[in-house]
Amino acid sequence: MGNLYDYYAAADDAQALGIFEDGRVDDRFGTVGLKGVDPYALLGVVEAALRGVPEEQVEADPRFCELLSDPQHESHWLVSLTDSLRDALALATSGRLQQAASVWTLTEDGAGQDAELIADFLERLAGLARDAGQCGLYCGISL
Repeated sequence: MGNLYDYYAAADDAQALGIFEDGRVDDRFGTVGLKGVDPYALLGVVEAALRGVPEEQVEADPRFCELLSDPQHESHWLVSLTDSLRDALALATSGRLQQAASVWTLTEDGAGQDAELIADFLERLAGLARDAGQCGLYCGISL
């Protein structure tokens, strides 16, 4: 059994934490879920591919997978995603998302993963990014 990752949008960190309270995500924009693929491992590569920048630049953004919840909690945590990822996803075509998914499957973390399944997830995440507008994106992680 792997971790569950729920992606959602909120106006700010305080609202995101309120939505995530008690490990339950209830969001007006909807929730995009994925099992077993850590956002840190996946989204740095995806954002770098979509924006045409090095992964190190993506990971240097203080909002990249910034832990917002109590680090001592034993079963769920909340991290932020970058606004530049939100914007890149919102503008990405299906072809660009497929390409980014394929790039990730060439990494150590993505080896053996199905690029089509990852591309489908990215399509759903891009839809969330478009619907969210200027709201931030977040990932709730649950054991």
